[in-house]
Amino acid sequence: MTERPRRNRIDRVTTRRGDDGTTALADGRRYPKHHPRIELVGALDEANSALGILVARVGEDEALLGTQSRLFDAGAAAATGGSAIDWGRLAEDLEAQTRTLNAALPPLAEFVLPGGGASAAAAHFARAVVRRAERAWWRAVEDEPALRATGIGVYLNRLGDYLFVRARSVAETERPWRPLGKG
Repeated sequence: MTERPRRNRIDRVTTRRGDDGTTALADGRRYPKHHPRIELVGALDEANSALGILVARVGEDEALLGTQSRLFDAGAAAATGGSAIDWGRLAEDLEAQTRTLNAALPPLAEFVLPGGGASAAAAHFARAVVRRAERAWWRAVEDEPALRATGIGVYLNRLGDYLFVRARSVAETERPWRPLGKG
């Protein structure tokens, strides 16, 4: 038996099907482009791109590259309406990595200003974008119990924590927030 050549997964980028303000998800339905699930898919894409900027700054990093793949998995869950991945375990793994990184850092007496060098600034930016994706997650799953139950929201929360500590760990310098009235 002759194998058929595998079709490229993405063979056309411009389809014009979205010109009416709708787009399709993997569940086969079309949604308005402002629908919470479409917003979520976009926010996860932004978070993944922000992580790409961080990877470009710090170099090839297996933990970050793996996280980028997990964000694609989260996007696939948003597009299909569910996930078989153990997101709880992944969240626990991120929490353990965060604890390990944080243990080597001096304690904070105050919030730090995002910055501290190009790599730290990229990590802070990625953190902020992941937090936006987390907010989009909770909006999108409000009326979708199966998607809500996947645990991806918890994973995104832990990822934001991890990226904050990661920013601190690569910072060349940290500047604390100085609230008005405190000099």
